[in-house]
Amino acid sequence: MKYCGIDLHSSNSVISVTDEADGVIAEKRLPNELAKVLAVLTPWQAELAGVVVESKYNWYWLVDALQTHGFTVHLAHTAAIEELKHCGDETDARYLAHLLRLGILPTGTILPPEARNVRDLARKRMQLVRSRTRHILAVDNITARLKQLGEAAINQMGFPEDVALALRANVAVIATTQRADRDRGKASSGKGQTAPGPVTACNSARYRPDSCYCHSAGNRNH
Repeated sequence: MKYCGIDLHSSNSVISVTDEADGVIAEKRLPNELAKVLAVLTPWQAELAGVVVESKYNWYWLVDALQTHGFTVHLAHTAAIEELKHCGDETDARYLAHLLRLGILPTGTILPPEARNVRDLARKRMQLVRSRTRHILAVDNITARLKQLGEAAINQMGFPEDVALALRANVAVIATTQRADRDRGKASSGKGQTAPGPVTACNSARYRPDSCYCHSAGNRNH
């Protein structure tokens, strides 16, 4: 039997065909053109146990075309293969074939084309939601650190009453915890204990340093 691994890139790919002893019997870097890929693989098709393609953002065209031409295709779960991307494209292609030969290749699901749109839309939505959350936290952090954010400032923002009410509640909690923290500091100062700093947006448990503007690349003076 023969085994094939394809290290897929945006504009070209490295194809490696190996034997039962992991010996390379055919290997070539090709542009991502179906005719040229088939020209290399077709002579070995009858002997190939399978063709392994990396799960990259652009795998659809290659996997679909190879399956259409009768090849048994496996989609490698590259995130689960730590050895990839350490030595070179040729080595990666050979290693994919090696894992296939041993029967230990981590694989991903090859969904039929008609089902991919739903998955892709779900992934895009998740990406947008995460981006939106990061920006909400950034605004939230900056707003929470404004010392002058009181009743008058909230009223001037022009928020709907329900939003303003929620914001007043948040500010009230911040003010209460700051007072409690100062009182605790005063009580502990007479006992030789170090008084903790005031509760702010960036040192409270409510916020993570990596999402706080104080600790971001935009503000290294904090």
